[in-house]
Amino acid sequence: MNRYPLWKYITVLVAVIIGLLYTLPNFYGESPAVQVSSAKATIKVDPAMLNRVDQILTDAKIPNEGVYYEQNGTLGTVRARFKSTDLQLQARDLIDKSLNTVAGDPHYTVALNLLPASPPWMRSLGWFAPKPMYLGLDLRGGVHFLLQVDMQGALTARYDSLAADVRSVLRDQKVNVAGVERSGLAIAATFADTDDRDRAISTLRSRLPDLEFTERLENGKPLLMAALNPAAVTRVQDSALKQNINTLHNRINELGVAEPVIQQQGADRIVVQLPGVQDVAKAKELLGRTATLEIRMVDDSPTAQAALLGGSVPFGLERYNDRDGRPILVRRQVILTGENLQDAQPGRDSQTQQAAVHLTLDSKGARIFRDVTRDNIGKRMAILLFENGKGEVVTAPVIRGEIGGGQVQISGSMSSEEAADTALLLRAGALAAPMSIIEERTIGPSLGADNIAKGFYSTLYGFLAIAVFIILYYHLFGVFSTIGLTMNVLLLLALLSMLQATLTLPGIAAIALTLGMAIDSNVLINERIREELRAGATPQQAIHHGFERAWGTILDSNLTTLIVGLALLAFGSGPIRGFAVVHVLGILTSMFSSVVGVRALANLWYGRKKKLTSISIGEVWKPKTN
Repeated sequence: MNRYPLWKYITVLVAVIIGLLYTLPNFYGESPAVQVSSAKATIKVDPAMLNRVDQILTDAKIPNEGVYYEQNGTLGTVRARFKSTDLQLQARDLIDKSLNTVAGDPHYTVALNLLPASPPWMRSLGWFAPKPMYLGLDLRGGVHFLLQVDMQGALTARYDSLAADVRSVLRDQKVNVAGVERSGLAIAATFADTDDRDRAISTLRSRLPDLEFTERLENGKPLLMAALNPAAVTRVQDSALKQNINTLHNRINELGVAEPVIQQQGADRIVVQLPGVQDVAKAKELLGRTATLEIRMVDDSPTAQAALLGGSVPFGLERYNDRDGRPILVRRQVILTGENLQDAQPGRDSQTQQAAVHLTLDSKGARIFRDVTRDNIGKRMAILLFENGKGEVVTAPVIRGEIGGGQVQISGSMSSEEAADTALLLRAGALAAPMSIIEERTIGPSLGADNIAKGFYSTLYGFLAIAVFIILYYHLFGVFSTIGLTMNVLLLLALLSMLQATLTLPGIAAIALTLGMAIDSNVLINERIREELRAGATPQQAIHHGFERAWGTILDSNLTTLIVGLALLAFGSGPIRGFAVVHVLGILTSMFSSVVGVRALANLWYGRKKKLTSISIGEVWKPKTN
């Protein structure tokens, strides 16, 4: 009656072993490390950097726990692990000096970091290697930034783009216009007479429905002022905010920062939390690395080249350096920005089989690019990347013919690796609007460790109090319940580690709540067994009916709590969502451990005894019979 088949015992045993294996990494803590990543989008960290860093540390006789190369997305990172923070700081200064002094302009970001201190045998398991759960900012320490997005800059960029659209539409429809330019947050178009202005209004209203028009005279000439309507302004601002958030995700995730929090706050602010980052200056540098992308025309005319050789820059042009270091003159007018780029992938030219970059533009960008390439065949077009206010020409290909359809190919004297790097820059480097840091907070590792200690000991003392009470009250079945409770915590921590969830202080509170809910299920089972004994059932029958008949009550109570947890998970954010994740997982593990795990113990202990006369479940009161 109370015997499990062998497969059920094996299932419980496997669950315990997996739970123990994936829980262990959380008790080893973290070791100090130094991380080397690219400080410029045009510089790549490859496996050769690992040998270079290892040689620097060996020459300086700085002991380390190992140097590792990791591929984070499409960017590489080298990390070196150390025994103490003193060695970590010494190594950081040495590596930074060795790499960036030789390069001149800083090419690499050398930052302090923390890595899991799991033993080598765990790390050698490859894909199945257990990893500790991530700790939130309140437990691990790190930096918190509040960024202000310059919505004025986003609108200005949008109006610059619209001015080009207005010129293109009026030219296509053969409407005579004296000039089109951006005037603040509006577009001003001047005409020779009112008939041209009226034709322009009719044309632009059908082609650019987001614009509102105002007519007036200036110096006796008809003037048309165009501005975005309120709905379009809101869309531009929302789009800029979302694109900036996506760009921050791309950059920070590819640099290997564990579980960053990047989310919108209000209409024009972004919250960035970087757990485990010890160096605030490097964190600022990491955020400042987000780049903006622009496409402009190159001026290779004899006049411009003569001025360049003479050391001057003509009006309307700007001087930049090509990737090979040669100076190049580029027009100020921006043709396309990164917001018009949907995708960029490395590939090969279908005819020459040379390495190339294949770009995909949105509908607006495709139209502009078609017009520009049609009108500038034989001229060069420059793709510029701006980082920290400094612009660099990524590539400047010659336009061979009109390019339509939004599919653009950049080819030339580049290797496959350079094509992959260029695609990465174009794909992940665009910011829709400038940002500035208006608030920063640093949570030190010591404060995080103090929070962990308080949360751990409060949960431990609660567990011990429950265990003592349940053992005194239910005797051997209390021992079974305590073992089941331990199994519940083990499985919960293992699930959080396997899912690489982020544990915060509210999450620790959810673990404590899970302990109370899990023991409640065992109380229901034990009391049901007592009732069966009072009703005259044999001990074997009481055990069987106790687990079977308590299951319905346990399911109902946990199901209602699970519904609330799922609602918190669906509609909550931040700390509430962290609480909900642990809460929901805790309900599932508590049901398994109390119903399956504890019953397996009871069956294993009592199930093989055919002539069982009593069980150790505390005092069972029976009514007197006359």
